[in-house]
Amino acid sequence: MKHIAYSFLILIITAMGILPGCKSDKKTFEVIGTFSSVQKEDTLYLEHLGLGGIEPIDSVKLNQKGTFKFKAPAPKNPEFYRLRLGNQIAVFAVDSTEKLHVSGDANDLFNTFRVENSPVNDQIREINQQYRLTVKEIEELAEKHKEKSIDDVTYLNRLDSVVNEYKTFASKIILGNPGSAAAYYAVFQKIDDYLIFDPYDKKDYVMFGAVATSWQHFYPETPRTKHLYNFTINAMKMRKQQEQQAQLWENIPIVTESSLPDVVLPDINNNEVALSSLKGKVVLLDFTVYNSDFSPEHNLHINTIYRRYKNRGFEVYQISFDSDEHIWKNAAINVPWITVRDPQSVYSPLLSQYNVRNLPTGFIVDREGDIVARIEDYTKLESELNKVW
Repeated sequence: MKHIAYSFLILIITAMGILPGCKSDKKTFEVIGTFSSVQKEDTLYLEHLGLGGIEPIDSVKLNQKGTFKFKAPAPKNPEFYRLRLGNQIAVFAVDSTEKLHVSGDANDLFNTFRVENSPVNDQIREINQQYRLTVKEIEELAEKHKEKSIDDVTYLNRLDSVVNEYKTFASKIILGNPGSAAAYYAVFQKIDDYLIFDPYDKKDYVMFGAVATSWQHFYPETPRTKHLYNFTINAMKMRKQQEQQAQLWENIPIVTESSLPDVVLPDINNNEVALSSLKGKVVLLDFTVYNSDFSPEHNLHINTIYRRYKNRGFEVYQISFDSDEHIWKNAAINVPWITVRDPQSVYSPLLSQYNVRNLPTGFIVDREGDIVARIEDYTKLESELNKVW
């Protein structure tokens, strides 16, 4: 009887998976690899790049052959991991229960790391290479701008070109297979904590929408999918609000006290001048730079109109976004209207507050302090002014 009872207990324990050595239903993935150029007793770390940050999973001391093996629970959706060896890092994705065979040189994992027979990780490697090239070009442009070897407008134009080059490259990967780990990885790349793809820009938002829709279809109810979906929906709401606001700026008079951001900046004599101090006059609020090819002709055109209308209560409040104060002061010293300079140059928040996309851009402000017209084509300035009188 005791023997029968013991045997029955063993069967129950075995069925419950309690006994050591029994099989588990949990799925896992393995990373098996060899790194060359390793130093004796180097420690290799496996880490998860989760939504909440970097999570350590496992570590191993490498032998002189540089061989290693990691085993970890398989994710429910494509997930991102990295191998870290000193200051060398290799990022890869796991998108199914599988064995990943990897290799690389411990002295240069970024350029040498490979995952065998893994198209999605080949794409992630290409994204990383394009990203690094983009960052390098942006740093070089910033240095040239700082050294004043390129002017503000040239800097902005080239910066835009470099970023668009990355977007063009990444867009092909994203739209080619929006449900892949590579698509997710590409759309969330950042430079200086700013997303390269702007979710609040209508053209860029398409990329987030494509990835979110695919992940919602293939990996519903997973934390990463929920995060992506909520992020995308919130961005869409914010973008629509911004579009409505921009439409108001362009088409509807806006009351100064409640909506028009005031500006208080120093003129060439370092006296603070407020835009709001001009209430009672018709004002051209002009956003420009003096250190540019268009500036001389632009100011000549404004001067012609200024002389024609100044006796009727017309004033110009011109904001310079020149990074070089000396160039601005020398060029503006004989300007007959109010000219001030924003020392934050092309990084000024005023540009986004006023939804300025190109320089020069102007706004006509009526005597009550309301914006009544947006001017991007200055040949239309006089005709728009005549609507105010």
